Amino acid sequence: MLKLNLIFKKIIDLFGSLVGIILTSPLLGIIAMLIKYTSDGPIIFKQKRLGKDGKVFEILKFRTMIVDAENIGDGLFVKTGTDNRITKVGKFLRATSLDELPQLWNVVIGDMSLVGPRPPVLHHPYKYIEYTDFQRKRFEMKPGITGLTQITVRNSVSWDERIPLDVKYVDTFNVWLDIKILFKTVIKIFTKESIYTESKNV
Repeated sequence: MLKLNLIFKKIIDLFGSLVGIILTSPLLGIIAMLIKYTSDGPIIFKQKRLGKDGKVFEILKFRTMIVDAENIGDGLFVKTGTDNRITKVGKFLRATSLDELPQLWNVVIGDMSLVGPRPPVLHHPYKYIEYTDFQRKRFEMKPGITGLTQITVRNSVSWDERIPLDVKYVDTFNVWLDIKILFKTVIKIFTKESIYTESKNV
């Protein structure tokens, strides 16, 4: 049954990400132009993250901050929406999670899934080898654009408190759970809430 669910998950990932790119292409173009013409720097922000089984990959996002922001101020973290490293367009993109749209390409090429645990940066809060055996279970599935933590606690609790939810997702995974999470994610996008309850990664 697990193998069958994983097969359906791959089909949903490929079909969903390709359809998502096609349907949002006009929006992607508009966002790209706004970023290009309102701030200096690249349109896409790339950052190394930990994926399935600790494999390192580059996550893609629309750039929402000034160039080299991770080496200025609070470094990798954004504690409030008034952080002066965030661009004007970036504030809107982060508030609506539209900055995550380029990750649809991460799904197409197989680094990510539509649903799964969010991928951490390489050295925070731990290096891969520093996770406990229990915590490392979260890496048994591909990281997702959205996931169980995103529709429940999001950034309102610490990373260590989110890990059990990630493990729960891995342990209880099935296609219907993924579909439920995807629908709830859409609802969350249109529900105004702060993303800065806890420090958010750049």
